[in-house]
Amino acid sequence: MTKKPIIAVAGCGHWGKNLVRNFYELSVLGGICDNNETLANEFSKKYDVPAFTWDELISNTEIDAVVIASPAPFHFEMASAVIKSGKDVYVEKPITLTNEDATALCELAKKHNQILMVGHLLQYHPAYIKLKELVHEKALGKIHHIYSNRMSFGKIRREENVLWSFAPHDVSMILGLANEAPVSVEATGHCQTHPQIADLVNVQMQFPSGITAHISVSWINPFKEQKLVVIGDKGMVVFDDQQDWDSKLMHYPHVIDKSTDLPNLIKKNAVGIALESGEPLKMECQHFIESIRDHKTPRTDGEEGLRVLDVLNRAEQSMQQKLKIGKAA
Repeated sequence: MTKKPIIAVAGCGHWGKNLVRNFYELSVLGGICDNNETLANEFSKKYDVPAFTWDELISNTEIDAVVIASPAPFHFEMASAVIKSGKDVYVEKPITLTNEDATALCELAKKHNQILMVGHLLQYHPAYIKLKELVHEKALGKIHHIYSNRMSFGKIRREENVLWSFAPHDVSMILGLANEAPVSVEATGHCQTHPQIADLVNVQMQFPSGITAHISVSWINPFKEQKLVVIGDKGMVVFDDQQDWDSKLMHYPHVIDKSTDLPNLIKKNAVGIALESGEPLKMECQHFIESIRDHKTPRTDGEEGLRVLDVLNRAEQSMQQKLKIGKAA
């Protein structure tokens, strides 16, 4: 495909409205779809595109691809219908809710030769892309530990816990840096605002190479924090998305000298890593367009989505076991 694809967005709500805006600004928006007829008509007028019913969207031969920004329980059924209709599909995180459905979706996309992309936004952030380069080029030496904090005060959900709402981003980034699947995943959760919905979760992971990782997510934290830290034996890097662009990615060239019986910690001044600023969501949307145009595998394809989902499900299982034991006690 040499021309720009025509893309429709299904779901114009909390996050979908941002996808609609970006695909419109990239001049590829060909329609929208939402069960809320009032909202659908509002977006139709605002962006001067048709408002389709779901059946109309699936059967429309002028639409090349569909972006799904619906609640996760509908992802598998909707994405399957899109692929079977001969269209490429972008589905927001998580790809599905079960590993079995995600596997089936990947196989379906392969069978029909359609693009399947998952919305793991931070994989397209300039700071993360640079950080990944540094790690894979061994600029930080051997990586020992990675941790990520994603916290805020609200918005509280009732359709999912904070693990599924926040942690997919962090799991995706950590798996991309470790470049391997964890051998163990443990998680603990705390239910403060609802007896069955965890709003503070901690996840621990161990990898075959010896890397350990930790994720903390919460929507009842007193302040907002979006920070990823990578610790290596030749330096450390902090990706703090709350900072300005000149300090979003900071290199701490600290050294851990193990040449003596008592390791010597050599502290050095932090250095900001130069980045080109850009809206990660627009870059992600552009990547989807290019993947369709060139028919190439997206950076966050279905298989990457499945790897992230597997960790989330292992963490959920571990957390629920501990919560059950805690209630029994």
